[in-house]
Amino acid sequence: MSGKVTNMTDEFSSELNDLLVGVFRSVMKLEELILKSVEDQIDLSISELHMLDAISKGGGLGLTISDIAQKLEITLPSVTVAINKMVRKGYVQKLRSVKDGRVIHVVLTRQGKRINTAHRYFHEQMVRSVSGTIGDEEKKVLLTGMRNLNAFFNRKIDIMGKRQSIR
Repeated sequence: MSGKVTNMTDEFSSELNDLLVGVFRSVMKLEELILKSVEDQIDLSISELHMLDAISKGGGLGLTISDIAQKLEITLPSVTVAINKMVRKGYVQKLRSVKDGRVIHVVLTRQGKRINTAHRYFHEQMVRSVSGTIGDEEKKVLLTGMRNLNAFFNRKIDIMGKRQSIR
């Protein structure tokens, strides 16, 4: 009996691994294909697209460069370069804070909002595709599994980040 459990666990683990890897690749590939299909209209990388999404979550005030770096867990210089590039492309603008002139907020332009809305729609379709086919109990189990997976990734990122900073 323990042999069967081990085999089922091995089969489960193998299929789950294949599915996780496949889902990750498929999401990235589809986002890439969507960008290419409207390439003449959108001259953004997937990283820049995700940066627009992060900025949009800052509301009307936008986010500072530091806020963006923290949310996306990337360096300030990388964010600064990307933001300057997206300013030139017309997707974001930098606005000086009314309260403190030293602070710069990054906000989406009309074009940035339009692109971000399309990107969010893709993600909404993806979520609806999954959630529309399962019951409430399955949703709870799926969310628990995804939270556990996310926690695992975050722990590994923390460990790897600490190793990198030691070097």
